[in-house]
Amino acid sequence: MSCYNEAIMVIKFEKKYLRELYYEGRCTDKKHRFQPDVIERYKRRIDTLYESSGIESLYRLHSLRYEVLSGDKAGISSVRVNDRYRIEFIVSHEKEGEIELTICNIMELSNHYK
Repeated sequence: MSCYNEAIMVIKFEKKYLRELYYEGRCTDKKHRFQPDVIERYKRRIDTLYESSGIESLYRLHSLRYEVLSGDKAGISSVRVNDRYRIEFIVSHEKEGEIELTICNIMELSNHYK
């Protein structure tokens, strides 16, 4: 019997293009076109989220620049892909027995300066 709770990060994609970018490296619609470098960095950031032990561990990875947004995006978290793009997501927590699930619902790959 374990003395600690196991934590698992679950990633969900709110939009089809976000899932396609991660799994296929491109998307079928013409609205969401990104440079290959942005797509590669996006995939690496999603991998980092998968591998993390929880949201608290994202603060320690300074290159992510993890933050909880405010204003009209209050309650949404983000990590930076590069200087122009960020991944926006909503964090929720669930518990299934001894396992604590942290769910990151990926909402957008946005150009931070648009």
